[in-house]
Amino acid sequence: MSRISEEQVRHVAHLARLAITDEEVETFTAQLDSIIQFAEQLNELDTTGVKPTSHVLDMKNVLREDKSEPGLPREEVLKNAPDHEDGQIRVPAIIE
Repeated sequence: MSRISEEQVRHVAHLARLAITDEEVETFTAQLDSIIQFAEQLNELDTTGVKPTSHVLDMKNVLREDKSEPGLPREEVLKNAPDHEDGQIRVPAIIE
């Protein structure tokens, strides 16, 4: 018994705005049925006592500590700006 019908494949193709031929419908139906069959095999595994995981590696927070650090001096930043005024970098207007 097929786990997915050709009608369902056509429906998903329509939702994805895909134009598929009758041959492609048959091919995709067979391929998707194989994928579903494989996924159902995973349901047969005994997973009692196995903790759910969100990642295969035991990783904790790998980011650096969030701490304040002094920035560059304003004069040094403005020295590299092509146009500045009153201690601020001047950029072209984008809103009329």
